[in-house]
Amino acid sequence: MTSVDLTPTHSGDDHLLDREELNRRNIEFESATPTEIIRWAADRFGDRLVVTSSFGDAVLAHLAWQAVPGIEVVLIDTTYLFAETLWFADHAAELFSGRVRIQRPAEDVTPDNQWLDDTVGCCARRKVAPLAEALQGNAAWITGLRRDDSLRRATAPILSNDLLRGVVKVNPIANWTEADVDSYTIEHCLPVHPMTGRGYTSIGCWPCTIPPRDESDARSGRWAGQNRTECGLHD
Repeated sequence: MTSVDLTPTHSGDDHLLDREELNRRNIEFESATPTEIIRWAADRFGDRLVVTSSFGDAVLAHLAWQAVPGIEVVLIDTTYLFAETLWFADHAAELFSGRVRIQRPAEDVTPDNQWLDDTVGCCARRKVAPLAEALQGNAAWITGLRRDDSLRRATAPILSNDLLRGVVKVNPIANWTEADVDSYTIEHCLPVHPMTGRGYTSIGCWPCTIPPRDESDARSGRWAGQNRTECGLHD
């Protein structure tokens, strides 16, 4: 494997990366391990680094906890998550001595039927807004986005500037395949989400998630019957 220079080049409030560094880091990180990338982000951004996971699996959380012991992983609870997902996040944290923080919508966002006819607005209130709150005042955001999730994500870089949110977005497993995820899960004896065995390949909120309609597209069970496969976090 090619040696990767993981030393931060600057620090301070100017946390967004210039084009030259983005290009250089993205080239380097294609041959780096997720652990190396996460450690670089932790060194670079310190306590202004946020890790989020939907806990459809335990891979990103485990990587983060192994790379940076004590780091907190944020789960956005829309109030419509499957009970199994909340249990799974707690279970994974207990197994690996990890930390999970639940980020919920604002207090005035109560259960309603918006998802019946306005899934975009529902996601905006229950996922996008809580993410913005979690990222407020921070410099970087680690996600579990992968290129093989969908065609829309196929060209996702490992590093980018999320200008809308004012943070550096870090996708340490962007170039992993489903086979890589499975291999890591087996190698590290990670637990598997209870709903995986029921045919669910992408697990979101219960009103808008079913097993995939297209076996070649893991996200085809999300908002099935609608012309969307993203909730707004990665648009």
